[in-house]
Amino acid sequence: MNFRETITGSDLTREWKAFEARAEALPEDYRVAWEQIKGHLFPHAGFTGRNLMPILDAALGLLEETAADGQSVHEVLGDDIRGFCTALAGGEGARTHRDRWREQLNRNVARKLSRLGG
Repeated sequence: MNFRETITGSDLTREWKAFEARAEALPEDYRVAWEQIKGHLFPHAGFTGRNLMPILDAALGLLEETAADGQSVHEVLGDDIRGFCTALAGGEGARTHRDRWREQLNRNVARKLSRLGG
């Protein structure tokens, strides 16, 4: 990955298109699960989403492998896809966009208040 790709995000676009092409080859129930996994993982993405790429790759790989083995998506993920995604993102309490923004806002307010008070 070169500097230009990092700045423009073109490397992420290529990876994303590759993920979607791989997902299209999955059976229908697996594609539905893939859409749900993406939806539950996006709140855990950083600004660029680069931190999620290895996690998404691993999740898609799991879906591909288990589909090839003939397992049902329910056998693999169970009923709690949200819980599965939480575990992938770092467990219960994994930070989301909202958590990061709240922390940043609190730091900014505290810094402003400290300037006013002293």
